[in-house]
Amino acid sequence: MRHQMTQWLRGLMLSSALLSLSAMAAAQNPHVKFQTSAGEFTVELFADKAPKTVENFLQYVKDKHYHGTIFHRVIPNFMVQGGGFDAKYAEKATRAPVPHEGREALARGGPRNVTGTLAMARTNDPQSATAQFFINVQDNAFLDPVLIPPGDPVPKFEYQGQTYKDTPRASLLNAPQLFGYTVFGKVISGMDVIAKIKSTPTGAGGPFRSDVPQTPIIINSATLAK
Repeated sequence: MRHQMTQWLRGLMLSSALLSLSAMAAAQNPHVKFQTSAGEFTVELFADKAPKTVENFLQYVKDKHYHGTIFHRVIPNFMVQGGGFDAKYAEKATRAPVPHEGREALARGGPRNVTGTLAMARTNDPQSATAQFFINVQDNAFLDPVLIPPGDPVPKFEYQGQTYKDTPRASLLNAPQLFGYTVFGKVISGMDVIAKIKSTPTGAGGPFRSDVPQTPIIINSATLAK
């Protein structure tokens, strides 16, 4: 009985220590406040889950890159995207792309593409994310990175209802459709503003044929709040 009690206490202490470490990591995560023409919102960045992505994003914040940019792509049952164009639809210059770390973030316990999370936007090239980001306004599981099972070749891999057997690991790791989109933060206040943004009427604008807010939604500033 005494041995069982000792084991239980050790387990409780370990659980408490892990919770404390998790709380410390969350407390150290930076916050960025966005002041927009639709109101303000604040995001927490998961530096403990996607460090390279967060470092890249924070450098753009420090450089005031997002000041004067717009939300140029708004789809009410999907996401709102911004950070790349000014109010005249001129694309802003960016640094080299940040390495894709969506799988690493998931492996570290990071979140998936669910409502309110912040993710990097990119082209069809998984390694093309630079400054643009989007906020999920509903759960978008199809955007999640796909974790690759162990083994080389991978004995069994299931994707979109199909089963693949004895697949070379490299072919799965490098398959563009399996990378998904890196989630690196979440909105912690101001989701009412995000709801306002996603509900704005859209149409053609600048070089875009659709999904552009007809009343521009401008990011006046994005500043480090913590």
